[in-house]
Amino acid sequence: MGRGVGLSTGGLGGKKIKKGQLILREGDVCQHNSFVVHGCFRMYKTDENGKDHNLQFATENWWILDMDSFYSQQPSVLNIEALEESTVYQIKRENQIKLYTSYPRFNRIFRVLSENALIASQRRVLQNLGSSTEERYLDFIERYPLLFGRISNLHVASYLGITPEFLSVVRKRLASNKG
Repeated sequence: MGRGVGLSTGGLGGKKIKKGQLILREGDVCQHNSFVVHGCFRMYKTDENGKDHNLQFATENWWILDMDSFYSQQPSVLNIEALEESTVYQIKRENQIKLYTSYPRFNRIFRVLSENALIASQRRVLQNLGSSTEERYLDFIERYPLLFGRISNLHVASYLGITPEFLSVVRKRLASNKG
């Protein structure tokens, strides 16, 4: 697949990314759609007070990119950071478009991936509007079991839109309800 479509692998094993390394920095244009071969990433926005707000996590077999910046070629307002030593395959926008025209099945595959991302985003917005913190936390655990033990409670709290201290309270409350 890498021949003729410009898939950036950094060698046969993919491109190695160090823990803490950014593959997208706020202000830069998102040049790549990144497929996670190994590792874990977070996509986040830092507000004017310096507080991070996690929007997405990506682990093995997931894609991660700032879709707005990637397609509009405008500077990103987001960052994408490796939370672990990671390996990715990356494809540039123009090569992804070539893939769509040269191999129409990829057009369908990426469309389905985009649709699934939109559905997940809508579910998250609706859940934030109508669910308690406990319900949001339980849904997060159920939807993303592979993230636990890989991301800090600080990142989970940021994703849920609460403080780490309140997440601790929620977890204790849920634990006491079980016992």
